[in-house]
Amino acid sequence: MYSYIVDHIPKGNKRLGTKLQPESITIHNTGNPTSTARNERGWLTNPYNTSSTSFHIAIDEKEVVECIPLDEIAHHSGNKQGNLTSIGVEICESGNQEKVWDNAIKLIAKLLFDRGWGLDKVTTHKKWNGKNCPRLILPRWNKFMGKVEKELSKLYSIKNQGVSEWAIEAWEWGKQKGVIDGTRPKDAATREEMTTMLYRMKEEDK
Repeated sequence: MYSYIVDHIPKGNKRLGTKLQPESITIHNTGNPTSTARNERGWLTNPYNTSSTSFHIAIDEKEVVECIPLDEIAHHSGNKQGNLTSIGVEICESGNQEKVWDNAIKLIAKLLFDRGWGLDKVTTHKKWNGKNCPRLILPRWNKFMGKVEKELSKLYSIKNQGVSEWAIEAWEWGKQKGVIDGTRPKDAATREEMTTMLYRMKEEDK
């Protein structure tokens, strides 16, 4: 699972502060096989970078970095309509790509779930201006989106079990790690259940 870091760039030519009413999520690859999410964030404020190009989120094998608030416009699509209506997600090409993909799939599913959107709200940079981007994902787009669909269905399934929306991510983590059994989300825990959960967490950290 990734760490979510909010590190907004200051307002300027890459972040005008104009409000965004998003209608879609646009997927990119960074085009840099050595750069991390933090590196991508750092490049936005590098004085040598005079371009107005920007994006909302960068994600790698460990972290998600939110660079521009998701309710503000970023210049990522090479197309006016794309910039005015879409959240730009940059997927890093560095590190363990299996982990990067897994994190990206979980992130995109969560963005969709939080907004009550379906898969039709996910698009590519190529759709907006013809660029071969996301270059690593385009050849396997259907497979990628199939995994997003599976993750999104899982989130809705957990919600239907009665888990509060604010607890869904933690609930799923607990199930995956074996800390909880995934039942009775609203029930009080006994002392022996609490002790067992704490013990399982301690064992997981070893």
